[in-house]
Amino acid sequence: MLILGLETSTLRSSVALADRDRVLASASLGVPRRHGEFVGPAIRFCLEQCGLAADRVTGVAVGLGPGLFTGLRVGIATAQAFAAARHLPVVGLSGLDVLAFQERYTDRLICAVIDARRGELFWAFYRAAPGGVQREGGLQLGTIDTLVAELIATGEECLVLGDGALAHRELLEDAEVVVAGPDVAWPDAADLAELSVPRFLREQTQQPLDLQPIYLRAADARIGWETRGRMHGGRQQPTPPTDRS
Repeated sequence: MLILGLETSTLRSSVALADRDRVLASASLGVPRRHGEFVGPAIRFCLEQCGLAADRVTGVAVGLGPGLFTGLRVGIATAQAFAAARHLPVVGLSGLDVLAFQERYTDRLICAVIDARRGELFWAFYRAAPGGVQREGGLQLGTIDTLVAELIATGEECLVLGDGALAHRELLEDAEVVVAGPDVAWPDAADLAELSVPRFLREQTQQPLDLQPIYLRAADARIGWETRGRMHGGRQQPTPPTDRS
């Protein structure tokens, strides 16, 4: 088993190769709006570092968001093209799930927070569980004030992580929650690939063209489906997708 992981839903892009036991190679770039320039060369770099050819890859895992519109398009389109050309199965996961996975050993309630821009945040709550984390409730979009109110309402010790948390560290710390550092601020392709391995083993996979980005804003969903229609040469616009856990 050799899994290619692609995570481009935030300002940070990352690519990784992993087998069922460990991450073999990874590359990341923290420069905004460079996803399209980075991903292809990063895939080649990881394969070269492992001394492997592209035909050794057996599955592709990709971040579905929520996140930044352009980055999501790059990651999903790359995953679809790479997998379709080689008839490979794919697994799509939420970047918030991948982000929370980095703190899977904590005893605290976990809140993963991604900067959604436009004065808003994406977030979700998790608890540590065997093999990773378990999401509690749905993926959410809102302001920092709404998030702070939810954190206080839990009445629990909370660990908050992500670039959205760092952007509002003072407000969150005033709410007496623990804010994780920049080393776990973004979902990473290495964690994505590791998290996807059990799904590949259980054959809980999709076909490349079935991948759908997770849009929590109606406007982003509308733009995304208009773009998808143009890419496939059609004009019909289906109902925007909803988040599927």
